[in-house]
Amino acid sequence: MTSLFEIQGPQLVAVPRKKLANEQMLEEWIAKDPRLIGLDILVLGRQVITKSGGRIDILGIGREGDLAIIELKRDRTPRDIVAQVLDYASWVRGLTTKQVYDIAAENLHGPLGELFKQAFGVDLPRSLNESHSMVIVASDFDASSQRIVTYLNEEHGVSINAAFFNVFEHDGKILLSTNWLMEQAEVAQRSESRTKAPWGGLWYANVGDRPWEALRSCGFLSAGGGRFFSNQLRSLQPGANLYAYKKGKGYVGYGEVTTEVVPAKQFEVNGVPLLQLVKHPKFDQHRDDPDRAEYVVGVRWLKTFPVEHAKTFHGIFTNPSVVCKLRDTKTIEFLKQQFEQENQQPIA
Repeated sequence: MTSLFEIQGPQLVAVPRKKLANEQMLEEWIAKDPRLIGLDILVLGRQVITKSGGRIDILGIGREGDLAIIELKRDRTPRDIVAQVLDYASWVRGLTTKQVYDIAAENLHGPLGELFKQAFGVDLPRSLNESHSMVIVASDFDASSQRIVTYLNEEHGVSINAAFFNVFEHDGKILLSTNWLMEQAEVAQRSESRTKAPWGGLWYANVGDRPWEALRSCGFLSAGGGRFFSNQLRSLQPGANLYAYKKGKGYVGYGEVTTEVVPAKQFEVNGVPLLQLVKHPKFDQHRDDPDRAEYVVGVRWLKTFPVEHAKTFHGIFTNPSVVCKLRDTKTIEFLKQQFEQENQQPIA
């Protein structure tokens, strides 16, 4: 439970808690900005009606096309709220890509593809709803509810978590803090281990519209235009192996990460600043803005191809993310053959 204190000289004075007058307000706040509880989703609709006549408080979609069910606990018992959200999930899991588009058309003021790109800066994946998650939201969360939700995730890998609010009153103002029951990243990881193919340690990296020949010759990968994009590079720690994908073309490189993330203006190639070697708006336009600047990780390329010789096949794995785990076995086997991974040597 979160506590809040006011510093009064050498003393800490506890700020009194307050009960939220209307829990409906939580739905309004989250629907307006899901980042309030740390969710990076586009809201597809509110009070979405299921086949059995239930109403999902908030249904959203994440940047990989997965769906998120957000349900307010209100005054329901632990058994009732968990049963309700699981019932909704049993319906959501069967939604086809077309049905997701239909839900969006009924609720959104504009085409899903356009709104998705505005929200995430990438194109909407071709296949939607390959997995889903559940979040129960409450102004407080009793011990029984916590035990049930924790058990479902930790023992059975169900992608379910709880977000709860702490409300305080101080100097006539209402203060609000939010907390997760469990770390959301760990919840997702446990769920992935049960629902997706095992991960062998390979990463997928999206070159995007960066100049591949510059990345290839100078030994790096980059992302920018906002922390949402550049922060994804932090998944690539030194020693990680990755395949680089050029949008609309195919896979163009296989390599090993050599450095941690740094701003492009700090990255050097054999002692020469990168920005002296590569002249491109993506690297220079926001160089002094830490939020929008281009960020870089060094890569020792072991095998590369020019864009015109990119390797692909119909149905090969792609993803709009800057970085994600590569799990698709058919794609991995194809890439290992094309890039001769067993006999890898650094490129000249």
